[in-house]
This record gives sequence, structure tokens and C-alpha cells, in this order.
Amino acid sequence: MAGTGVFAEIFDGEMCKYYADGEWKKSSSGKSVPIINPTSRKTQYKVQACTQEEVNKVMDTAKSAQKSWAKTPLWKRAELLHKAAALLKEHKAPIAECLVKEIAKPAKDSVTEVVRSGDLISYCAEEGVRILGEGKFLVSDSFPGNERTKYCLTSKIPLGVVLAIPPFNYPVNLAVSKIAPALIAGNSLVLKPPTQGAVSCLHMVYCFHLAGFPKGLISCVTGKGSEIGDFLTMHPGVNCISFTGGDTGISISKKAGMIPLQMELGGKDACIVLEDADLDLVASNIIKGGFSYSGQRCTAVKVVLVMESVADALVEKVKAKVAKLTVGPPENNCDITPVVTESSANYIEGLVKDAKEKGATFCQEYRREGNLIWPLLLDNVRPDMRIAWEEPFGPVLPVIRINSVEEGIHHCNASNFGLQGCVFTKDVNKAILISDAMETGTVQINSAPARGPDHFPFQGIKDSGIGSQGITNSINMMTKVKTTVINLPTPSYTMG
Repeated sequence: MAGTGVFAEIFDGEMCKYYADGEWKKSSSGKSVPIINPTSRKTQYKVQACTQEEVNKVMDTAKSAQKSWAKTPLWKRAELLHKAAALLKEHKAPIAECLVKEIAKPAKDSVTEVVRSGDLISYCAEEGVRILGEGKFLVSDSFPGNERTKYCLTSKIPLGVVLAIPPFNYPVNLAVSKIAPALIAGNSLVLKPPTQGAVSCLHMVYCFHLAGFPKGLISCVTGKGSEIGDFLTMHPGVNCISFTGGDTGISISKKAGMIPLQMELGGKDACIVLEDADLDLVASNIIKGGFSYSGQRCTAVKVVLVMESVADALVEKVKAKVAKLTVGPPENNCDITPVVTESSANYIEGLVKDAKEKGATFCQEYRREGNLIWPLLLDNVRPDMRIAWEEPFGPVLPVIRINSVEEGIHHCNASNFGLQGCVFTKDVNKAILISDAMETGTVQINSAPARGPDHFPFQGIKDSGIGSQGITNSINMMTKVKTTVINLPTPSYTMG
């Protein structure tokens, strides 16, 4: 059970502690932040409301711990990460329980997230040993006008203190996707978890605590974004920020200063369906891509752009599959579970009302109970409707009928987002041409958008982000190149 057994140290009564300097602490503020269960809409947990002074102490400790960690042999860093990965998998049940109660993720998917996170950590440890164990050797006479009088040695060194801010929808997986690359590269790590998902993150951090990482190397501070959010992201002790979330990331990028940024900020992922597409395959992927975890995924299918000639047939196939989706609490492993907050549900409802007023065709009756919204397919959506452009982050999917491929590409590229997209066609040549024309970080051919596998590059353009994620890219982003040049008194050549 969450908060019991090995995890009992996290809790002080019904309140979770925060983690700093290798210890579980109570904030001097005496205040807390409630974690609302999306299903019951009642307080499930409480976390500490850390102060700015406590953030300062965490940053000082992180800076000091990083200096020692950077001197730790690479194999030893990897060994500790493997240990943390094993502990995470061993304790998957209580961590998954937190995900069910905090973010209403179906129970089976919650377990999958924790196991996947352990796999990510292990892969990162192995990849880090390979990437960081290599350097480059350059000689000067390859550039015109030079003789071989200089030997250049390059290696990758850590940046310092990495600030990691994951989102609510994958709080464990998207936290470790930042933590593991930072640590293997020799950085220290300060984690600011999302409010919904904070307790899951604290349980995950406890696994790193049990693994035996040095004190102060990893910290997890909880609190109100209004009090410590900007303070963290603008803190002079931070050397890199890895953020996944929404519009807040744009604000962070404008304030952060001259430090490396890794930002994934959501999308309006378009699904373009051509006339020759396998409609059964398309329908299955629309259900998977548009409605899994109630559509609360950055890489969810957010708009279907289908050729008019096959639109009727596709809509009927999708409607039949929507009718089979189960709706209810996450404990029952339902397909559609409550969205994370009441404000999210209200926002989604606003998009639905706008579409209704402007004449969209409702393929199902709109139904809502509290935070639970039944799956809804909207046909005959037009560009003047908000749902055509805005990201609902819920189980509502618009269908726009198009008369040409160019029309579909235009709609995709007119969006201020550019995370992922997908194309369904049996003509690989058309698929490649359309993929090249779509202004998105990734295009999936004959499959719904997806972030994984976790070692694949993952990036957005426009308002969807800065930089690229994926294990290898994250390790490289969280390091910088260090060069040492040996100057020789006379040119040196290999003996002939």
C-alpha cells in the first residue's frame, strides 16, 4: 500500500514530506497543498508547501553534491541507476496505487508506467556508459594552413544542477526520463513534481533514496507554483531545465536566461487519412490514439483530417468502436476515466459547447458527471470552431472532412503546435511526401502518434517545444563539450 511498509517514512500522519539532503522533511511553512482524487473529487493526500528559503538550501546542497558526484566513476553511477530501476519495479504496486488515486490512470496502465520507468532508467545507465565513455581526438593539419602541431581531445562533462518539472499525466515516467540522463551525466537533480502526481513522484524518489545515491544529489520539493514556481525556474543555481507541460513552458523559456532548455509543451496532433487507407486500421488507431487515458496525452490524436470520399465509412467504424469503450473509475481499469481536475473538465465542456453552437455533428450524446466525460466524436467540424485548433486534453475528438491532401497539410501546419502527426495510406511514396510537408517534430506512418519507445528522439517545433528528448538526446543535452588542446613544439606525423 502507498505510504506504508518501506514507504512509511514519506508520511507524517496524512501529510507527505519533501526530500532534501537525503532526508524526508517537513516544511517550516506549516502549510500544505491538497491532492484531489479526480474520481471522488475529495482530498486524497497532502504535500508540503515548501518555502523559497528551503528551495535556496536545496540548491546549495545540490551544487555541493554535484561536485563530488562528477568525480564518481561512470560505472558506479550506472550501478546505482540499475539498483534504483530494480527497486522501482519491485515496488510497482504502491506507486501505481498513487497514480490511480492522484490522476485517475487505469490500474493496469499505472503499473505499466512504473515498469516502463524502470526499463528507461536501466537503458539510460547502459547508454550513458557508452556515450560518456567515448571522446574525440582531432589533429590540426586537417584544416587548411595548419601543420600537425595541435592534438585536440574532447569529452562530455556535466552541466551542474538540473531542474526537472514533469507533468501530471505521466508523473513517474516523465520524471525519470529527466532524472536518469541527468544523473548518469554527472549532474545533480532537483525535482519539482506536478501537484496531481506529487505523491507518486515522492514514492519514486524513495526508490532512488533506497538505492544509496549520495545525500543532496537528488531533491524533491513540493509546493504551490505561485510561491516557488518562478523562484525555481529563475534560480541562479539552476544550470539546465527539463520541462514537460503546457503554456507555462513558454513563460519559463522567456525567463530562464542563458541555460540549456528542454521543453515539450503539448500538441494538436493531426491524423491525415487518405482515400486508399485501411479504414479498419485507421479506426483502431484513432481509438487508441484519441481516447486512451481519456485523451490526456500530449501525443494523443487531437484532430482527424479525412478525405471526404471515405469520411462516412471511417466515422461509422470509429463510432462503433467508441460505443464499446468502458467508462468509469480507474480502479476498474475502464477505458475512459475522470479527467484530472474539475477545471480541465470545464475547459473541455467549453470546447464542446462552442462546437455545438457552430453546428458540429455529435456522433454520441454529450455526457458528463463530475470530472468524468464520456467519449465524444464530433463530425463535420469546421475551422471556425475552437475544437479545430485548441487542445482539449480529454476524450473529445474532432473530425474535419477535407477534399485534398494539400488541405489537410495546410490545416496541420496552420496550427501553432507541431509535436506529432500521423498519415494513413498504402502508398509509401505519398506518405513520405506528406511527412516531409508536415511541420511537426515526428510523423507516424500508419500508426497513431506515440512518445516511445523511450530511446527514440522526441521533439516538437513551434509552440510544442525546444530541444529534443529521448534517452540519447537527453544525455547529450545535459552535458557540454570540454576541449583540451595539446600544443606540440614541432609538427608530429606518424612514421612512414
